[in-house]
Amino acid sequence: MVDLSGKVVVVTGGARGLGAAAARAVVEGGGRVLITDVLEAEGARTAAELGGAARFLRHDVTSEADWQAALGHAVAEFGRLDGLVNNAGIATGTLLEEESVEHFRRVVETNLVGVFIGIRTAVPLLRANGGGSIANVSSAAGLTGMALTAGYGASKWGVRGLSKIGAVELAEAGIRVNSVHPGMTMTPMTAEIGIRSGAGNFPGAPLGRVGAPEETAAAVAFLLSDAAAYVTGAELAVDGGWTAGLTVRNLTGQ
Repeated sequence: MVDLSGKVVVVTGGARGLGAAAARAVVEGGGRVLITDVLEAEGARTAAELGGAARFLRHDVTSEADWQAALGHAVAEFGRLDGLVNNAGIATGTLLEEESVEHFRRVVETNLVGVFIGIRTAVPLLRANGGGSIANVSSAAGLTGMALTAGYGASKWGVRGLSKIGAVELAEAGIRVNSVHPGMTMTPMTAEIGIRSGAGNFPGAPLGRVGAPEETAAAVAFLLSDAAAYVTGAELAVDGGWTAGLTVRNLTGQ
């Protein structure tokens, strides 16, 4: 278990899936967490399950006012801010030529602009604290080109690049910025499109299965911790080797 004792972290999109797993990892590591999401009932339930070390606040990541309120709430409740996990996002699943401009803009506004606003809002609080860590959840689709992900993939490539810019600009303030790139992971969102867990259910990845949210959460927790004190500007793929390359089975069909 990663030691996050005494750290205060905000996790966006924390009501369920990867975000809920990340929030749980913070609490299990000894930290305190503000979970934010637009899914109010699920978010409140997740926070209640984690006990007194967790709070929930409704938060639209595309709103500057909501960001100010969320981070201000974290400081008011817990006294400081040490980390931010930009996890909130929405997906897309159509061909580039079929995706509407309106939907493309909505995806980019949530997945990329929301991360930008979050970083910008968090920086003064982290500076005041002597530094901290920002973990931006990108995607395997932010490491390679994937069909059917025009808005999603473009936004996740943007998160990857924005993380590197943040890393080089904020290092002098002791603020580390990294991106995490989950592959196919078992969440409520992927369950809706028929993804199933277990060995053999995702042969496209060398490890042959989809990931568990806790596996990505463990990577996020590491980046938030002091054990990652010399890690910034990194891209951490948690994808079972999916973006590493083609397996023998992929190449031969056997």
